[in-house]
Amino acid sequence: MKKNNLFYPILAVLTLGLAPYVPEPHFFGKVKWVLGGAEGMGGMDYFDLVLHGAPWVYLIYTLISIAVKKFK
Repeated sequence: MKKNNLFYPILAVLTLGLAPYVPEPHFFGKVKWVLGGAEGMGGMDYFDLVLHGAPWVYLIYTLISIAVKKFK
């Protein structure tokens, strides 16, 4: 049985990519901070952005590779 190619990227986004969920997903808070000028961001904040952003990059990569295979 072949697993869906989107299972692991979506699982990663729903767990690490969005955690903690309250009051807003952590990744979105970090992105807002960077877009607002990133004043006061330290090295740990950038590492945190990369850590929570990696599942999103993985999901986007998977979606693009599926689209490329479909249109070939």
